[in-house]
Amino acid sequence: MKVSSFNKIRFVLHILFYKKCPRRKIIEEDIDHYAEVVGLSGSYESKMRFLLDKRPEFRNLFYYRLSRAHGMLWILKLIARPISTLYLFTPEIGPGLFIQHGFATILCAQSIGNNCHINQQVTVGYKGSDAPVIGNNVTISCGAKVLGGVKVGDNVVIGANAVVVKDVPSNTTVVGVPAYIIKKDGVRVKEEL
Repeated sequence: MKVSSFNKIRFVLHILFYKKCPRRKIIEEDIDHYAEVVGLSGSYESKMRFLLDKRPEFRNLFYYRLSRAHGMLWILKLIARPISTLYLFTPEIGPGLFIQHGFATILCAQSIGNNCHINQQVTVGYKGSDAPVIGNNVTISCGAKVLGGVKVGDNVVIGANAVVVKDVPSNTTVVGVPAYIIKKDGVRVKEEL
């Protein structure tokens, strides 16, 4: 978990904004989830410097958290640019979000719960005027689409390239186009949504 001296200096303002942010606890939960997945240890500041330097997806999430509290965010974005193809347009994202790769990912839900895991090329978005509600501990795999006013329950895995256009109950795994359930409460099944 090595960060160069240059990057330690580069992220001084980021650390100051983090320390003054009223959403600091949520940022720390994001850092905890990233640290768990990536295998980091150390202080929040050292982990945050590493994530800001090596994980640009975290940078976007960090800026999203700060945007609710600071008007001078543009200064930080000049120092370390966010990923231009990762869009976070969700009014409320719970703590502990992990974004595996931010490439071509759009998160435009009504809300996203706690400790979710999102892969690349995921679209969570509107169909007409309705947007999805994503529960807690949800994994959305690469290329998946979750569209419209659907509700995705807690502890759900949405498989790669699945297209979800109906509500998904908690404790299930869904795959396919359109998505169907292949695991429910730990038991393999095959049933429509």
